[in-house]
Amino acid sequence: MAIRVSAYAVVVDPRGMLLSRLSPMVGVGPKWTLPGGGIDPYEDPADAAVREVHEETGYEIALDGLLGLSSLVVDPALAPTNLPVKTHLLRVVYRAHVVGGDLRHEVDGSTDLAAWQPLDAVDDLYRVELVDKARRFAGLLPDPA
Repeated sequence: MAIRVSAYAVVVDPRGMLLSRLSPMVGVGPKWTLPGGGIDPYEDPADAAVREVHEETGYEIALDGLLGLSSLVVDPALAPTNLPVKTHLLRVVYRAHVVGGDLRHEVDGSTDLAAWQPLDAVDDLYRVELVDKARRFAGLLPDPA
């Protein structure tokens, strides 16, 4: 089984929650997700989160702390995915805030749209499960009973 380690940021302010939309080419799109992505070889997860958010949204962020680690096994034999083999996803999730930049969309990447989503509208979005895990990490959703 392959292992993929990635880093993401939960960015919330009065505009709502910053999310990226996976492009249809990814195989599971167009679902909304947290801005973030794969860690490059020898890259610190915190640096990866900052880099990925900038690539996907145009914003420069500062990390406020580690929220949690999410673990998920994805099997292309069981559900649509862009991953060619069964893969264990380890996702490092940080809390962050915007310190600069302007909202823009990624071109020719894994996402095709970035947007602020009102907190009360996130439940109605077609989204990956990581969004809700991160909302729980951040105290934006109660833990399921």
